[in-house]
Amino acid sequence: MNDLAQMDFAHALHPWQFTGADTPPMVVSRGEGCYLWDAQGTQYLDAVGGLWCTNVGLGRKDMAQAIAAQAEKLAFSSTFVDMTNDPAAELAARLAHLAPTGINHVHFTTGGSTAIDSAYRMACFVQAARGFKGRTHMVARQHSYHGSTFISMSLGLRNGDRAPEFAYETETIHHLSAPYVYRDNVTVEELVAEFEAKIAEVGAEKIAAFFAEPIQASGGVLVPPEGYLKAMWEVCQRHGILFVADEVVTAFGRLGHMFASETRYGVRPDIICCAKGLSSGYQPIGAMLFSEEIWDTLTAKPQWYTSGFTYSGHPVACAAALKNLQIIEQEGLLENAIKVGAVLQEGMAGLIDLPTVGNVRGEALIACVENVADKETKALLPDELDIGKRVSDAAEARGLLVRPIGHLNVMSPPLILTEDQAGFIVDTLGAAIMDAADGLVREGVRLG
Repeated sequence: MNDLAQMDFAHALHPWQFTGADTPPMVVSRGEGCYLWDAQGTQYLDAVGGLWCTNVGLGRKDMAQAIAAQAEKLAFSSTFVDMTNDPAAELAARLAHLAPTGINHVHFTTGGSTAIDSAYRMACFVQAARGFKGRTHMVARQHSYHGSTFISMSLGLRNGDRAPEFAYETETIHHLSAPYVYRDNVTVEELVAEFEAKIAEVGAEKIAAFFAEPIQASGGVLVPPEGYLKAMWEVCQRHGILFVADEVVTAFGRLGHMFASETRYGVRPDIICCAKGLSSGYQPIGAMLFSEEIWDTLTAKPQWYTSGFTYSGHPVACAAALKNLQIIEQEGLLENAIKVGAVLQEGMAGLIDLPTVGNVRGEALIACVENVADKETKALLPDELDIGKRVSDAAEARGLLVRPIGHLNVMSPPLILTEDQAGFIVDTLGAAIMDAADGLVREGVRLG
């Protein structure tokens, strides 16, 4: 264990850390493009993209220069009440221009979790301001991840996230089935009917908003069946329920669009939450975008909107986001995501014949392999075998980083990915899956 790993192991508590761990963390020392280097100088292709976020790639001098120049000019300025700064004002206008039809206003946050938290508060505030003070309930979905503040964690319902030692809001948050086509074989009609039934059960007069990721990312890259999101949005429209699109992962190019809601799925949300690809991870920043109709409600009478953060509209973070958006557009990274994404998806589909692979799914530059014990029954391997980690460890040994989530392995590589790099991901992941399967067989595990 080197000195840095020892320091970390002795003093740091990591997000989602297993407290029984007895091995030190990987110390990442350098990044360039799609690659990372650890403290020992070993190179890895980062197919995880940091944490769904390094869209324009690492080590960019143009990003570093934009950040440094702004830090020198104005490192911080409050945006509370009636103050702003140059980059915050420019970024608000830029996001309003890029957003779906009717989304014209921006409330800056510190990341995705706080954007979701802000959307929850906005939904309650707007419904009350419209005279519906009883609309305090929210509807979300199983296998969802919306962040790790108290409310965003309560909105999410991903397997393994609900630690009994923590408390969650459960009385006013309701969860529907996810569009988990592989496991549940659900239809759009069935999912919509379930939503209507839940509205009837709770009462439309009590429901403020519906929260949905266009593709449920950390919950297993659940790609919705065609027409599903639009149908769910139409239900919201009929019942006066606000539609909150959690585009923390899907915005800024992951699916080949700046925002996926309207251009990919035909939905015009009332609120959009974004972060991650907004600055490609170069600075912590998030945003809640909202409609003209909501703005009209807020401004219908003089009142205080008491929500925000010290670092909302942080000038350095906003400068990074502006430069990041410029790079995405000037370098054609949306088009690259679609072009190289097609190569990645085609290659990933070919992994279906490997021993533990039950399902492969994804779109553009987001992908998932679901590992199973038996392809016919879709039965899972026992949790203690930790198949996702076995595969990721085998991939890491071959110079590839993929993310293990239980029995899943997920990927979200940078938008600058090349076709050759996509091929490396597929080939290396395939070899890693075979390594893991061979290890299981040697241990006497039967694979169907």
